[in-house]
Amino acid sequence: MTPNDASLSSFPSSPSPSPGGPAAGAGKRRVVVVGAGYAGLMCALRLARHAHVTLVDPADRFTERVRLHERAAGRPDVTHALGSFLRSTGITHIASRVAAVDTDAREVLTDDGRGLPYDRLVLALGSRTRSVDPGDRDRAYTVESATQLHKRLQDGPGALTVVGGGLTGIELATELAETHPRWRVGLLTDGVVGPGLSGRGRAHVRTALGVRGVRVEEGRRIAGPEDIDTDVVVWAASMTPNTEPARAAGIATDAGGRVEVDAALRSVSHPEVYAVGDAAAGHSATAGSLRMGCAAALPSGSQAAASIIADLRGEEPKPLNFSYHLQCLSLGRRDGLVQFVRADDSPRDRVLTGRPAAYVKEGIVRSTVGILRTASRRPELVPRVPGFG
Repeated sequence: MTPNDASLSSFPSSPSPSPGGPAAGAGKRRVVVVGAGYAGLMCALRLARHAHVTLVDPADRFTERVRLHERAAGRPDVTHALGSFLRSTGITHIASRVAAVDTDAREVLTDDGRGLPYDRLVLALGSRTRSVDPGDRDRAYTVESATQLHKRLQDGPGALTVVGGGLTGIELATELAETHPRWRVGLLTDGVVGPGLSGRGRAHVRTALGVRGVRVEEGRRIAGPEDIDTDVVVWAASMTPNTEPARAAGIATDAGGRVEVDAALRSVSHPEVYAVGDAAAGHSATAGSLRMGCAAALPSGSQAAASIIADLRGEEPKPLNFSYHLQCLSLGRRDGLVQFVRADDSPRDRVLTGRPAAYVKEGIVRSTVGILRTASRRPELVPRVPGFG
């Protein structure tokens, strides 16, 4: 998922069948979920009472990717023990990476030599910052290397340039400039800063950057970090899905590499395979094509679980009914922006700024973990949580 995106959304989802329903009991089917980010973990938790769920992810901790800019600035930790979500759910966690998917045998092969058979497979591998040639490894970083970046900043001061004018780049630039005032922070983009924001939203972002002394350069396209005269480069220019195993297995993907899915999040080429979050080219009637980000991750994970439950009961899954309501971003610890949007994510004129916006952003970020804990303990309540039902 996109690290910066803590957007609020709503989606109706089918009520979970009772544990004693047709999907329960000794005849439970096998579901393998690959990836334990927002979408994959949500899907696994909602499925736990209705199938034998195996969750494949090399990490033993869940990372709040929407807080990685805070980690880079010095927040001690942005992770939670994965076991705290999985306890008493019956989900089996395999701490391995996927080496291959055999769609003919319906088996996931891991890098430690395991073969995991499945009746249904969920691909929830998320996304990463699009790779570039970083040149000097001590000079170039991405938001995924937030911990290493924080350590590097302790060696300062110097010049730091964030590349990318989207929400991730904005949050990084403001957060780092505020918490590391001895560093000279710049923000470079080939377009305009905050292209998806309204005029009022962009104006507030520009003010926040200026107050923190961030030098902004728009309309400059560069090939890679080596083109910038700076001590540290933080690359936040674009995201790419982690769907290499799907493509290698012959599962259909779109031009951007995301798994092509129908309205129920099933692969259009392999209907026993589902894809969620940033790995999926999801779409809905109201929102259209879904962008990568946290806004769609939890809803798509829950929707895929509801679809699989219906599928295993011999019912036709309901289509994803998803709409956007707002985008929000932090501008340091005491400022923020809430950009209200239409159902298709296009910006409205209305915005909320300053400390109230920062409080809203923090509340939404906290709610992502809260809804996952609800899914762990009372998954049947997830569709009834405000904004999720």
